Formats: sequence, C-alpha cells, structure tokens
Amino acid sequence: MIHYEDAPVNHPTIDFGCGPLCVVNYDSIISSALAILVTIALAIIIARSLQPGRPGRLQALAEWLFSYVRRTANENAPDAPYVVPLAATIGFYILIANWLDLFPITLLPNVHPANTDVNQTAAMALVVFIVVNAYAIRIRGIRGYLHHLTRPFELPIWARVFFTGLNIIEEIVKPVTLAFRLFGNLLAGLLMIFVITLLLGNLPYVGPWLTGPAAVALWKIFDVMFIGLIQAFIFMLLTIVYFGLAREGLEEKHTSH
Repeated sequence: MIHYEDAPVNHPTIDFGCGPLCVVNYDSIISSALAILVTIALAIIIARSLQPGRPGRLQALAEWLFSYVRRTANENAPDAPYVVPLAATIGFYILIANWLDLFPITLLPNVHPANTDVNQTAAMALVVFIVVNAYAIRIRGIRGYLHHLTRPFELPIWARVFFTGLNIIEEIVKPVTLAFRLFGNLLAGLLMIFVITLLLGNLPYVGPWLTGPAAVALWKIFDVMFIGLIQAFIFMLLTIVYFGLAREGLEEKHTSH
C-alpha cells in the first residue's frame, strides 16, 4: 500500500549539532559519490578508447560534443581556456547523475538521482557563480567590475542608481535559477513516478499499458533519457553563456579606444 508520506521530497539527515550548515543529507552524498565514480570511470574508458585516424562511433560522438563545447566557449570567452573543461565536466556529470536513475542500482537504500537534492544543484551553481565573477574581475579589474554593475551607461547617473540595484539582483539570481531549474525538473520527474504508482499501482490488471510498472517504465524512459539530457545541456550551455555575459561590452570598449 502506498502512502502520501512516501513521496520523495525528504532526505535522511545526520545532524552534527552545530547549526543548519552541519546537517548532512547522507543519501545525497552517497548518490553523488556514486555518480562521480561512474563519471570518472566512463571518462577514463572513453579516453583510453580514442584511436587517432580510426575513430569509432563513441569517439566520433565524443569528439563532436567536445568540439561543440569548445567552439561555443571560444565564442563567448575566448581568453578563458578553463571554460571548456569546466562546462564539459559539469554537463557530463549531470548527464551521468541523471541517467543513473535508469538502472536498478538506484533502488538500493539511500541511493537516488543525485540532482534531486537542491544542495547539490546549488553547490554546482555556486561554483559557476564564483568562477564567472572571478573571471569578470580579472578581465575588468575591481573598478571596472563595479562600474559594469551601473549599466546602462547611456542613462544619467540618477537613473543608473536604480538599475545598479537591478543589476546586482540579476547577478545574485543567476545561480539561484541555475540551481532550481535543474533541481525542479528532476524532482518533478520523481514526483510523477510517485503519482503514477499511486494512481495505477493498486489497479487490477487491465492491460500491459495501464499497469503501474509499465507506466513508470515508459515515464522513466522519457523523463530520464530526454529530460535528463536536456537539463544537462541547459546547465552546461548557461555556464558558457554566463562567461560571455561577464565580458559583455568589452569588445565595443576596446574598439572605441
């Protein structure tokens, strides 16, 4: 019998007794550690299978994806070579963490899709936020970085004061939306599985496509394979785009000089 309290919205925790920052969702640590190990293992397997001059299907796909990431990164931040490994690693890890939900290993105790914990998605978004702003400060300097927050520059100073507050809010909201977009979509997928099981799990057998397990399997194929891929791509692409936004206006400034 399925109960409403079984909905996958809570995580078992360990409280070390020193405040909110010392409360650990240990199931998320186990799940993310498993995803990291699988990601590293697959990356090593792919790297060792590369053969110059005789690319197989896996190598051709890997080279095409990496070329896309590198080309997009060079268009947005040509002077930051670390954007390519950062975006590619984040995208690949999110994809593996999402796709692990297809395998029975996620049925083990304390193992679940790692990105259904907002703490993990927030941590990745925070890393992106810190690196992007460090890059912006490096290419603009402290004064240039602060001055950029007062845009649009064509307005008078009294009007730019209002927009400065909006620009600061925009910068703060970027990692928040980045984290909650991934978390919300993955959690929604888990909740849909819970709802499907709740509605169909106790029905009598009326056909192969109307039973709970069949409906869950069909939903998982769509949600994990397609939505999981799209979310990994969006997070990776936005990471690159944020680097491009960090250098917005630099080309025009240098041209005018």
